[in-house]
Amino acid sequence: MEQFAAVKRSKDGQAVRYLIVDDSVFARKNLARMIESFGGQVAGEAGDGLTAISEFDRTHPDIVLMDITMPQMEGIEAAEKIVQAHPEARIVMVSSVGYQENIVAALQRGARHFVQKPVKPEVLYEVIKYVMGEDGAVVNVAGAGV
Repeated sequence: MEQFAAVKRSKDGQAVRYLIVDDSVFARKNLARMIESFGGQVAGEAGDGLTAISEFDRTHPDIVLMDITMPQMEGIEAAEKIVQAHPEARIVMVSSVGYQENIVAALQRGARHFVQKPVKPEVLYEVIKYVMGEDGAVVNVAGAGV
């Protein structure tokens, strides 16, 4: 996999920590490989929305990569609950269900961005730089709009 320039936290220069939430173990492993190629570290993983909430509270990641369609609790509902408890949470929805209404619902409930599956590493990298750049972590942000 291609190596990317590391995305770091601006406050302390440390690696960006991620929580990966997807009911597919394959999808989680694939995202973990991409994150590591961006210089990030996996803080935790979850296979459903309910677990995602408790893992967020346990790990306090910099970014959550959240699938939409999952058992127990859908990703959009989990994102909303995380953002209600932690308004600073940065959640990026990662889903193959890229319907306009899902994207809008996720953004209205607190997600910062959306990435379509299958995830292309270069697209995820630009979205992460954009989302981390909201607190000044990365300058020279390439355009990554929804």
